[in-house]
Amino acid sequence: MTATVRDIVERIVPFDSIESEQVNDTLAWIDGGAQLCRISKPNNPPKHLVSYFLLFDQKARSVMLVDHIKSGLWLPNGGHVEPGEDPKTTVIREAYEELQIDASFETPFADKPLFLTVTQTVGEGRHTDVSLWYVIAGSRHDTLSYDASEMNGYKWLKFDEVLSTNIADLDPCMHRFIKKMQDFLANPQ
Repeated sequence: MTATVRDIVERIVPFDSIESEQVNDTLAWIDGGAQLCRISKPNNPPKHLVSYFLLFDQKARSVMLVDHIKSGLWLPNGGHVEPGEDPKTTVIREAYEELQIDASFETPFADKPLFLTVTQTVGEGRHTDVSLWYVIAGSRHDTLSYDASEMNGYKWLKFDEVLSTNIADLDPCMHRFIKKMQDFLANPQ
């Protein structure tokens, strides 16, 4: 699994100097032989791997965010990568567990993460999440079931709506992620 995760991280093209620094930090963390996956909740080890995913309605240029109960923030869906699990498999598992959907990677972003972040969590049991951000296909017209134990609800936002939302209400890297999405869509690789 370590080699797989390293390969995934190595292939991420950083959007800015922050992401470049975080990619390099993550590669050093992996190469240092650290335990990459959470062994026990909430913070053992204190730094571990997460797969985030955003549903993306390509026609509407909108993404879906969830009102996350524990953090009190509007976030992408996702979860901790289990030991031995490919991070893409985490997206598939979490999409079904949290939203009762089959993850479709039929987007311009394919099945690779677009973005990587290293962030300190908020609330009890603080720890560092190394998050791989994936994009999966969705439609703002679908009514979704969601895990009410993890989220209060969800909403679809156009890119400009996300960017005009106070960052204090979102994942602290959300604006940068949306800008990277916009850049990618304007300049496909």
